[in-house]
Amino acid sequence: MSKGLLGTLLLIASATAYSTAGFFTRLIHVDAWTLLFWRGVFGGSFLAVVVLVQQRGRVIAAIRATGVEGALVAILSAVATVCFLNAMRISTVADIMVIDAAIPFFAAAMAWLILGERESVWTLGATVVAFAGMAIMAGPAIVQGQFLRDLLALAMAISMALVIVLIRRKRGVSMVPAVCASAFLCALLVWPFAAPLQVTAGEFGLLALFGVSQFGMGLLLLAFGTPLVSATRGALLGVLQTPLGTLWVWLAFAEQPAVLTLIGGGIVLSAVLADMLAPHPRRSGVPA
Repeated sequence: MSKGLLGTLLLIASATAYSTAGFFTRLIHVDAWTLLFWRGVFGGSFLAVVVLVQQRGRVIAAIRATGVEGALVAILSAVATVCFLNAMRISTVADIMVIDAAIPFFAAAMAWLILGERESVWTLGATVVAFAGMAIMAGPAIVQGQFLRDLLALAMAISMALVIVLIRRKRGVSMVPAVCASAFLCALLVWPFAAPLQVTAGEFGLLALFGVSQFGMGLLLLAFGTPLVSATRGALLGVLQTPLGTLWVWLAFAEQPAVLTLIGGGIVLSAVLADMLAPHPRRSGVPA
């Protein structure tokens, strides 16, 4: 199996893990801050175990190896999570979906400026099609959106694009310690607003499952897969979490999606599939 294919499969799995957020938030009836706190604690704990097993006595050296990029990944990833939560509170879901779909464009621009990485026509075309699909999913609500209030969502998108590019930049180094730190940092940032002790035993179990399977596993697969594909393709694959998230909620809770949501989701999935099947020849001087 080629590195590109392996990276693609890992990032699809990462997007699938992230896409379960809507499913879990409907199951766990606690406030958003407490949800984020425990998700960060359990996700970070899971990743800490992975680091300990992976490095086997070289943890400090592994942390130092991530360098400045690792520190930035930890900070930006945590900031993106908090920005996303607050954007959901003051912006429309439609606006956030469209801004989220713009992450591949931000990633392409940053990868070109920072890494000198030029993207293939196929992936850029698939990114445009996926953006159109997300816009269709958002539907008429976009017309009523006030994009000036969407600065938090924009900050989230730029932060995530930078995270992808920075992980790609350090592709010879394991960035699992960095994403582990980001999970704990996210919990630390929301701690003052959370009520972590006011959860039932049943909620505590679901929070643990949420933190490990959705957040921890999503970050782990992101850290493993991102170095193996271009920054733009990595961001494009991440867009899959939106239509997949709609699918899980539909199947689990019988929440019938709108026709435009189904059409747009189909377009996004088709764009990603087309990019996977398209030829991507290596070019001299350009990172694989």
